[in-house]
Amino acid sequence: MASVVNRPNGRREIQFTDAAGKRQTVRLGKMPKRDAESVKTRIEHLLTSQITKRSLEGDTARWVASLDDVLAGRLAKVGLIRQRESAYLAGYIDAYVAGRTDLKPRTRIKFNATKRYLIEFFKADRNLRDITAGDADDWRVFLLAKGMGENTVRKHTQIAKQFFTAAVRRKLIESNPFAELKSTVQANPERFHFVALDAAAKVLAACPDAQWRLIFALSRFGGLRCPSEHLALTWDCIDWEHNRITIRSPKTEHHPGKVSRTIPIFPELRPHLEAAFDEAAEGSVHVITRYRNTNANLRTHLSRIIERAGLKPWPKLFQNLRSTRETELAEQFPMHVVCSWIGNSKAIAAKHYLQTTDEHFRKATQNPTQTVHDTADSDGQPRQETPHLSALSGTDKAGQLLTVGKIAEEGLEPPTRGL
Repeated sequence: MASVVNRPNGRREIQFTDAAGKRQTVRLGKMPKRDAESVKTRIEHLLTSQITKRSLEGDTARWVASLDDVLAGRLAKVGLIRQRESAYLAGYIDAYVAGRTDLKPRTRIKFNATKRYLIEFFKADRNLRDITAGDADDWRVFLLAKGMGENTVRKHTQIAKQFFTAAVRRKLIESNPFAELKSTVQANPERFHFVALDAAAKVLAACPDAQWRLIFALSRFGGLRCPSEHLALTWDCIDWEHNRITIRSPKTEHHPGKVSRTIPIFPELRPHLEAAFDEAAEGSVHVITRYRNTNANLRTHLSRIIERAGLKPWPKLFQNLRSTRETELAEQFPMHVVCSWIGNSKAIAAKHYLQTTDEHFRKATQNPTQTVHDTADSDGQPRQETPHLSALSGTDKAGQLLTVGKIAEEGLEPPTRGL
């Protein structure tokens, strides 16, 4: 099917007839005969794959992925393989990000930030195939040396993994050098902060206008993600009659059933919504109108407002507000209800949102723990005395009975006579 041709100048070529019956030539340059014969065998495998319309065998696929750009280009020119994308770091990432038309603006910003750190360390013209797992380890140390927190490093690693996984799927590289690096963002209790109501009142008083008060209230009392859910909120999402708000969630809309969620118009939130509505121009669509510019750094502005209120900015400005609200709601409502309002899962809530507060400690030290005492029955045998229901139960703020006692040891079925 193919043959090695030796030229007088010491260079070698592979000649073959392609699937369309056309005679083709692949120039190899100066190369040992044994290596040229190996390339000929691979070309024959590629031809067989084309003719039979079957996928490449593992060895041949790995050989194609390991080719240098020059030989890969020559094989692509004669139609044996697809034209290879740029195998150089900067060009490849640019092409990958440009091709991801599904990316949201903030995600694209994060991708470009990771790209900058990859290029700063590896350089723009670094061949993807030359980056090893050891190099990836060194890149991680490089990020830490910049003073980044562990979770920030993990987030950049997560994106780098995504870049290189795509390169593997495109057969530009054989394996992902970042595959073994840790990339799961971990909960950091040291960055938890409960924004109490008195602190929230001070911040609201320091806000410059009704729009800023609403931005803060939507995070602190509505539990919205800022800025994506704030900026997506429109006046037709507000159901004043039924005291409900439909929250469109750009972050979760790609998950089935997660395009939006519905939350109550909480009493603490209503006055700020009404004030913004009263100020809204006729025909306004969006609830937040003054701070929609993507260059408006809401975190920086909020930090200044908090300082103006005489407080020290907390570690995660908007996320701590959302976390505070979920912690409050968990004290009054079932977790499945709270999670449906906040828009996360019980696992995520437990790991990243729910906080242990000073109020929990205060209650624990003031309310005595109920105990079960051993007493004797009519036969003189010791038995477990079941406390009265009132000692095992309480009521929530809505007046619903909350049973906190233990289920009887017999289980759900009644005891059977004679057993």
